[in-house]
Amino acid sequence: MAAPTATASLNATTYSPGDQMVLTVTYGDADTKPVTVTIVVTDAQGNSSAPVKVTAVIDPLTLAVTDDSGRTWTRASDNGSVAVYRAVA
Repeated sequence: MAAPTATASLNATTYSPGDQMVLTVTYGDADTKPVTVTIVVTDAQGNSSAPVKVTAVIDPLTLAVTDDSGRTWTRASDNGSVAVYRAVA
């Protein structure tokens, strides 16, 4: 099993009080794979619906951001592989 990976970057190297801090985290897990399930509903007379497909991710990663200065980081976006968080310096 491969270990999950993560890289992080901030939008600046230094901040003044009150500046907006933007943290971008790229993350992934080679062992996390999507699964597609196909469903067909059939009634008692043998009539069937068209196939319906749905995709789910088994064992998705979760991401938490904290820092040792007590700032609150707010998630601005997260598509499952890139997350953006914001805080105020």
